[in-house]
Amino acid sequence: MDFTTVAEGLRFPEGPVAMPDGSVLLVEIAAGCITRVRPDGATETVATPGGGPNGLAIGPDGKLYCCNNGGFSYREAGGLLIPHGTPDDYSGGRIERVDLATGAVEVLYHDGDFGCTLRGPNDIVFDRHGGFWFTDHGKTRERERDVTGIFYAKADGSSLKEVIFPSENPNGIGLSPNGNTLYAAETFTCRLQAFRITAPGEVEQGAGPGGPAIPLHRPAGFKWFDSLGVEENGNICVATIGESGITVVSPTGEPVEFVPTPDPFTTNICWGGADRRTAYITLSGSGRLVSCRWPRPGLALAY
Repeated sequence: MDFTTVAEGLRFPEGPVAMPDGSVLLVEIAAGCITRVRPDGATETVATPGGGPNGLAIGPDGKLYCCNNGGFSYREAGGLLIPHGTPDDYSGGRIERVDLATGAVEVLYHDGDFGCTLRGPNDIVFDRHGGFWFTDHGKTRERERDVTGIFYAKADGSSLKEVIFPSENPNGIGLSPNGNTLYAAETFTCRLQAFRITAPGEVEQGAGPGGPAIPLHRPAGFKWFDSLGVEENGNICVATIGESGITVVSPTGEPVEFVPTPDPFTTNICWGGADRRTAYITLSGSGRLVSCRWPRPGLALAY
């Protein structure tokens, strides 16, 4: 597949959101900012929440919702910028709401709100009821790693709950086209799992073997799963680290294809254009946003 570099020189880009005007919003995790990339590659800072802004999604009010992981430490090797543990200035996990017109950042949910532990919120998806699901990837320290879960919250700040616990450092999250299935990708186990949604913010707790998670797909090879997107036909496209690329999986768990990419830290995918067949992929290690013509359209998001 042929890739076009849309922008480069970004500081670990993630969380791309294709906008109607042809621009792409994304985070630069290492710079603590949210950036707009114009079609001509020009960039501008939209907001500076600090910490580690990660997953992004447009909400029902037109504002941008951000999972903030609180920050990473980094090291550089082989021309790549690589997250490496928890920094001394770790600022805590949180969910933020950003006014795109002014750049104002509001903390919607803190660690401890509604009795929930937020260590490293990572990826986010809105449902058509106006609520959102998000993963908490947790933080890694020298000899320990957080045990984390998957959450559901309301966009008005009135409700936050941990729906799925434990989960093995969940990362990417998405919804099926009919909204009845939640998908989550675990990084270190490299597992894609499905959950049956029974009501807004609820899943069938006994759907899988020993819990709510239904095992869907786990590839062979030297790989880790990162964020994900869903195609219009229901395929799940998981950004894959290590043997870098996009792993495409059918809703029933069969492998569809693997699209190689030129960066071992390939972290996310979204779709834009009138036919939603322009794929935007974040190549985080090398600091690039690239695009390509995707063989199938991406799913239209809730907002």
